[in-house]
Amino acid sequence: MTSSNEISARIIGLYLGKISEPWPGRPATAIAKQLTESPQNLGWEGFERDAQADLKVHGGRDKAVHHYAADHYPQWRGELGEQAGDFGPGRFGENIATRGVTETDLCIGDVLTLGTAIVEVSQGRQPCWKLNAHTGVPDMAARFQQTARTGWYYRVLEPGVVAVGDEIRRIECPNPGWTVERVTRARLGGELDPGTAAQLARLPRLASGWAEAFARKAARLAPEDTGARLEGPGSG
Repeated sequence: MTSSNEISARIIGLYLGKISEPWPGRPATAIAKQLTESPQNLGWEGFERDAQADLKVHGGRDKAVHHYAADHYPQWRGELGEQAGDFGPGRFGENIATRGVTETDLCIGDVLTLGTAIVEVSQGRQPCWKLNAHTGVPDMAARFQQTARTGWYYRVLEPGVVAVGDEIRRIECPNPGWTVERVTRARLGGELDPGTAAQLARLPRLASGWAEAFARKAARLAPEDTGARLEGPGSG
């Protein structure tokens, strides 16, 4: 097991959601997750009582759990003012909230304890228009992307039970230097040096979807059209 600087935090919020249709004429969502006080079973594809409305872009093995640093919420409130008056842990549809660990601390491929489960950092979050609709901030997804304050996803290596108050502790760091922030900026930003893109396409333990996207950047294929993702159906 690769040695690593110790990183640990405690879970201050655990959130689960159900599929709903809050926006007439637009796709369903499970972004409105609610705080749960009871321990939850975490399986290979996420918490047993959590739901995802579109498994093409949320959930699955590489995106089983979304973790968001509660440390960012004061900054959002400072930047957005009244628009962000109710912003606090759980507001962005995350499953896990902590303080003391952010995208600059963890690296892609990091292995961590999560309650009695073992998880691995797979990728950052690629924000979509549902974040705009859910928060009431029209450009929230674009702001997420520009700041790289997106949170990150875990794949589950060993299922277990997770509860508020449990410790999250890093036990392996195979890709030191490739922080979630660095890789997320590379993935969601514009131009990227082909050599760096090629290196990221081969980064061990990176989610396959992101590895493929970096391979396309390395080949200098046509840039992605992000309009529909950031602004919603019909924006393109």
